[in-house]
This record gives sequence, structure tokens and C-alpha cells, in this order.
Amino acid sequence: MSDLLLNSFNTLSHGLIGYVIPFLFVLTIVVFFHELGHFLVARWAGVKVLTFSVGFGPELFGFNDRHGTRWKVSAIPLGGYVKFFGDDTEASTPSAETLATMTEEERAGSFHHKKVGPRAAIVAAGPIANFILAIVIFTCLFTFFGKPSTTARVDKVEANSAAAAAGFQVGDIVTSIDGKTIGSFSDMQRIVGVRAGEQLTFSVKRGDATVTLKGTPELREVKDAFGNTHRLGVLGITRATAPGDVVTERVDPATAAWLGVKETWFVVERTFAYIGGVFSGREAADQVGGPLRIAQISGQVATIGLAALIHLTAVLSISIGLLNLFPVPLLDGGHLLFYAVEAIRGRPLSERAQEMGFRIGLALVLMLMVFATYNDILHLWPTKS
Repeated sequence: MSDLLLNSFNTLSHGLIGYVIPFLFVLTIVVFFHELGHFLVARWAGVKVLTFSVGFGPELFGFNDRHGTRWKVSAIPLGGYVKFFGDDTEASTPSAETLATMTEEERAGSFHHKKVGPRAAIVAAGPIANFILAIVIFTCLFTFFGKPSTTARVDKVEANSAAAAAGFQVGDIVTSIDGKTIGSFSDMQRIVGVRAGEQLTFSVKRGDATVTLKGTPELREVKDAFGNTHRLGVLGITRATAPGDVVTERVDPATAAWLGVKETWFVVERTFAYIGGVFSGREAADQVGGPLRIAQISGQVATIGLAALIHLTAVLSISIGLLNLFPVPLLDGGHLLFYAVEAIRGRPLSERAQEMGFRIGLALVLMLMVFATYNDILHLWPTKS
């Protein structure tokens, strides 16, 4: 019995250290910078900020700054919020009764009495801060760790594969795809991985000659080093890595910043391609994950090293930024949609219309959370056939 208890304790401890701590590390950074974007622009616009919270629910600890803002960490670490003067809820919904009884001095610091431009800037600042954070992280990684790469050389062509059908041969070096320069094997994998079912034009160096090949990547289920399954475009080409093949390119800060922007844009492109694929039927919606999947991936990536975990933080920051820009009431994008309508009409939507919008938005967000959690459960504890 004592051995069983000890094993259970060790398993629980491993879960806490291996998954929960990396998950909290990643999510806290992303949430903090998202809310910091809202906070800084609100202060710049003269809006009084009542609360800056990382997490939801009961407060665990916090403090008040000299401007009267309560900075706190709350018990449920699945998000955060900034509450402005005039807000009735953490979702920044106003109270018409409270707004109507404000004095002129109070109106000056009220979020809902600002013009539509400053309000839109405050709301957009959260997702923008997520993108800036990602660019900064990628820039630092490229600056301090360099850019590892291997030549896009073909060392093996799988029989009956898309590469074999296209005419690839051992020793070929891919130099461009659809006119886009390929600097490494990973560059080629990235493009091929998101273009399954699309015909691509490859420029290939073969000895002293340059040949043009056309190939269509096949959509396959591929397992990563941790056993996670991904659906990717595959040509059927293998690159053997010998000692000295992996070259780490040192880059200056300016080049690193440009690479950071490109890396951020790649994640944005990949996300939209996946969403489009889900609606067109080319992609499966079971890849949509929630907190459990993020915790699992965080724990797995943490075993590689701190740099890999920070890289994951950048990717998650972009995902959170994009998600919040969706035009769904309750999210930042929903608020921006309301403000766009207000700018066109010259007056805001009625309180009833906004309330209905927030209810619909809440329902959509809850359905997405339930669906993502369902996917997480199936992914972590798959049913046996």
C-alpha cells in the first residue's frame, strides 16, 4: 500500500512540475502582455483603470498602485481582464444607470464616454501587444541563439510518393518553391506542410544544372517526437543529417527583427490556412485544442529546453491575439465590430442590441471551449477500438 501511495505521489508531482508549471509560465506571460496592451493605451487615453487581473475568480494576492488600480492574480489561470471605470462587468459591458449618473469629472475618466477612436485603440491594443510580444521573442531567439538550418538536399525519395511522381532524385537540392527562395530543409517542410493537395513548382539544383519539377504534397498523419499526430502535406523526401550538416547562422539584431516579423506572419498564415481548411473540409477540426492540450504541449516542449518553451510562448501569443480579433461579441474583435458600426451610424447600438450580442458571443465562446475540451480529452485519453 505504501508503494502505491508513493507511486501516486510521484506521478502527481511529475504532473505538477512537468505540465502545470510550464503551462502557467507560458499562459501567464501571454495573458499579462495582452492585458498590458489594453492597460497602457487606456492610461494614455486618460481612462481610469480599476482592475488589472491575471486570471479569473477569487483573488489570490495583489496590490494597489498610486493611480488606484488593483493589480492581482486570481485563482483560475485561464485568461485575465482589465476593468475600466464605467464597466459593469469584466467583459467591459457598461451599466446605463451608472453612466447616466456620472459627474463631468467622472465622465472624463470613463471608458464608455471616450470617443469611438480611443475606445477602439484600447481594445485593439491587447491583440497588437500579443503580436509585438511574439516578434520580440522571435527576435531575441534569432539574435542570441541564431538560426539553425540544413541544406534542402534530397537524400532519399520514398517509393510511390508525391516526390517520386514529380521526378525528384537523390542529391537534388531544392532552391525555390513557387518562386520563393528556400534556404533550408525546414523552409521547404513548412511550405509543403501547409500546401497539401496543391500543385507546387520546385526549382531544383541537380549537379550543375537547374531543373523545374511540379509536385503535389499528399495529406498524411505525421507523428512528432512526442507521439502527437498532425495532418501535414508530405512529399516523401528524407534528409539525412550527418555531423556538421546543421549550420547555425548568426544574425544581427536588425536581421533578427525581420526574421521575427516573418516568423510571426508565418504562424498567422498557417492559422488562417487551417481555419479555411476546416470550413472547406480539407482539415479536421479535431486539431482545435484547449487548456489541457496547451498544458500537455507546454510540458513536452519544456523537456527540450527553455528556448523551446519561450518559442512556444510566442506561438501561443499569436494564437491568442488572432482569437481575440475574431468578430465575436465578448472578444476584442466583437467590441471592434460594435465600434465600427457606431462609427458608420454616428451613434452606438442600443443597449438591448449590445446585450443580445454579448449573450450570443458568450454562447459561441462557451461552445468553442466545450468543443476544444472535448478534443483535448479524446487526444489525451483516446478511446480503444
